[in-house]
Amino acid sequence: MLGNADAAVTIAVSDMDAAKKFYGETLGLRQENESPAGVTYKSGNSTVFVYPSEYAGSNKATYAGWHVDNIEEVVTDLKSKGVQFEQYDNLPGATREGDIHKFGDEFAGAWFKDPFGNILALDNGAM
Repeated sequence: MLGNADAAVTIAVSDMDAAKKFYGETLGLRQENESPAGVTYKSGNSTVFVYPSEYAGSNKATYAGWHVDNIEEVVTDLKSKGVQFEQYDNLPGATREGDIHKFGDEFAGAWFKDPFGNILALDNGAM
């Protein structure tokens, strides 16, 4: 039923001005629409909807992720913009090279939080 429909990410935030700066400027997502309900960004062929909520940052797992061509380059770029990456030393089968977690010879991932505590991820698309 949903197999042919596009999926969208919906992320709760506690401060819309800070969210617009982080998602628009820091992450470089293109704003598509803004309404009293929130802001919609375009990310590749997907959308990211950011909306105000008292429950922002309460999810303890990955909220959203991006497949990127060069994870090392993207991590370096985001770090230059002040993004701090999470260090998970208890992920089964993972080794860490700096901020990037490697799972065998193919899959690599890195995790960071937005200003509200939502966990976001990057991976090299080799899942």
